Amino acid sequence: MRLTTMTDYALRLLMYVAQHPDRLCTIAEVASAHAISETHLMKITQVLGQRGWLETVRGKGGGIRLARAPADIRVGAVVRDIEPDFYLVECLGLSDHCRISRACRLTGAIKGALESFLGHLDGYTLADLLPPPAGGEVAVDLPARPGRRGGP
Repeated sequence: MRLTTMTDYALRLLMYVAQHPDRLCTIAEVASAHAISETHLMKITQVLGQRGWLETVRGKGGGIRLARAPADIRVGAVVRDIEPDFYLVECLGLSDHCRISRACRLTGAIKGALESFLGHLDGYTLADLLPPPAGGEVAVDLPARPGRRGGP
């Protein structure tokens, strides 16, 4: 199974914003921190705002912040909300043309695996994904860039 880039970026966006609870974050700073297109992040921000995960503030001095506490945001719920579908095999989709669907036991096994996957993600909140604060400051734990050691 593979999550879409939109879901990956949505989770990164939520994690970044959660690490800065004392202020509004901007799309530009999140884009810069994660090397993601601002245009792509704008679309994701709009979706997360419409679905109640983010609050957006327009105008001068505007930005984004979480609409709920990080401990109240279940990772599995966000994934379910952002992913367009979970049709891991044709028979789970809307148009099933498989010749063995009626007698196939693979469908049940795949459904069970998907339920286990999402159930596992439900065991985590956004707060669980955040790095612990170092010295009282909120840390942004970005991967090291190629050719550099130890961090950004």
